Amino acid sequence: MTHQFYTTPIYYVNAKPHLGHAYTSIAADVSTRFKKMEGIDTFFLTGTDEHGDKIVQAAEKEKTSPKAYADKISRLFQDLLPLLQVENNRFIRTTDPDHIEVVKTILTKIHDSGDIYFSSYEGLYCFGCERFYQERELVEGKCPDHGVAPETIKESNYFFKMSKYQEWLIDHIKSNPDFIQPEQYKNEILSFLKEPLEDLCISRPKTRLTWGITLPFDENYVTYVWFDALVNYVTALGYPDGDRYKTFWPTTRHFVAKDIIKPHGIYWPIMLKAAGMPIYNGLNVHGFWNVQGSKMSKSIGNVTDPVAVAGEYGVDAFRYFLMREMVFGLDANFTEDAIASRINSDLANDLGNLFSRVLSMNHRYFKGRVMGSDPNLSARYSLEEDAAKAIAGYAQAMASYKFHQGLIAVWEFISTMNKYIDTNEPWTLAKDEKNKPALGEVLYQLLEGLRTVAGLVFPVIPETSRKMTTALGLALPEAGFASLEQIRPWNQIPAGITLEKPDILFPRIEVKKEKPKPKAKPFKPALKEEITIDDFSKIDLRAGVVLSAEKIENSNKLLKLQVDLGAETRQIVAGIGKSYTPDQVVGKEVIVVANLKEAKLMGEVSQGMILAASKKKNLILSGFDSTPLPGNPVK
Repeated sequence: MTHQFYTTPIYYVNAKPHLGHAYTSIAADVSTRFKKMEGIDTFFLTGTDEHGDKIVQAAEKEKTSPKAYADKISRLFQDLLPLLQVENNRFIRTTDPDHIEVVKTILTKIHDSGDIYFSSYEGLYCFGCERFYQERELVEGKCPDHGVAPETIKESNYFFKMSKYQEWLIDHIKSNPDFIQPEQYKNEILSFLKEPLEDLCISRPKTRLTWGITLPFDENYVTYVWFDALVNYVTALGYPDGDRYKTFWPTTRHFVAKDIIKPHGIYWPIMLKAAGMPIYNGLNVHGFWNVQGSKMSKSIGNVTDPVAVAGEYGVDAFRYFLMREMVFGLDANFTEDAIASRINSDLANDLGNLFSRVLSMNHRYFKGRVMGSDPNLSARYSLEEDAAKAIAGYAQAMASYKFHQGLIAVWEFISTMNKYIDTNEPWTLAKDEKNKPALGEVLYQLLEGLRTVAGLVFPVIPETSRKMTTALGLALPEAGFASLEQIRPWNQIPAGITLEKPDILFPRIEVKKEKPKPKAKPFKPALKEEITIDDFSKIDLRAGVVLSAEKIENSNKLLKLQVDLGAETRQIVAGIGKSYTPDQVVGKEVIVVANLKEAKLMGEVSQGMILAASKKKNLILSGFDSTPLPGNPVK
């Protein structure tokens, strides 16, 4: 059986979790879930890095011990995982006894081989990074990550002969094109390796720092935090003799943010090589989440709390936004408007409305009963080929860690299904009894399409996937979809079962509006010719709800709407496109002139009219103070 080992970096406990930590954990979780769907045995590791200067400083500020402080912050990271639906196999801490022993074992192996030596050193030290810098690495004399000038420190320490392995590492990266992904980060590491590689200081004297793992060959020193932290990846698998280590280590993919590419892309492979251990399979590097236009930073006050965001918008919506919004490897921007827009457009409008629309029509026309597929009609109405295309595009993208592209492939299929409804017009088929078989086939194809979507979105929005699958009358194991092969076969929803009315998958988010401008002077239009009550009584006004909306090609003001009128869904062409976008219309309660003679506008059939008030050049849709049932008369 094929195996895959995924890790996040172990998160430093100098501060509570933020958006970037959530993204890395969710990305690794999504990949793990997807690999399981490919039939691959997986192991997923995350945890906390708890030693070093910064932890001591943070503990002193809170007037507590480093261990007590680390316990508190590590617990925040552990509690975040189930909240975000992250299903890891182990949570490791660098204060765990087994980890301390493995660090000492590897240090002893490298020391005994002659690759660790003792020397005096004077250099530029950044306490924020807990490492020495070369002049050429600084930006205007300051640390590139913390923006402060490093301090000059002179002390005796132990050093690791990294320079000995420089050419080997260059050759390894060049001969393994997928070792560092995306490619720009591979090029970044190779560019750095064009300069002579300095040996790495791997100890700190206890006269300066005691909070760390004592060197096995000198009681007066503790291990440099990176040399300690990186070893966690093999500790978790039971190095050196554990079955998991032998099984999973050769398939390891590390997920890291771009600010820690150097320790993972240079220190770690050279440490493994020097210890005589196999090199991990690859490094997946993602960009930063920028908030208020800048990388998150406590000093500028733009750190985003994932617990608060997930609580505000929902965990699945939060997971979807992170995976869809960021192109893996590039930076992305987080704003309240951006997440609200994604939820309203992609989740509430595209997926949510399609789901509600299909199940509502099945309930309206067949009282929820699934009619099944008719072999005489399936070839004409089949969506199977479109579903297969979506599965193939999704699988290819997800296997390459291009999460946004995988979701785009799914949403293209969702768009195809929406167009399929508009083309086949179930509301028109429902008018004639002889078309009932065709209507049943159209709805069954759409139900099968929704089943496919529910399967594909499982790694990203697992709870929504379960909700959709249950609503479609199918049982989903606790572990979720076992494989892509479980999704691919068509005609899996049993004919004859009865489906319940759908729940709302994603409620729309109310976007905060600007303060209203001062009212303009009232507009007094001239009244038209008077009519009698008898004339007015001929107009049949009904309450309706807009299920979907889209622009009509070559028109800057016409929108094509699907409107729920209770007993049926009507297509109505409305000239409101200059005042409303399609997203703004979906879900609105409207007043429909239901007995208006059918007409064609720009080649599209319009089965009624919606009422709107004129405000100079803008239109305002008429509505209600309270919510009426669709189809109810308006009097």
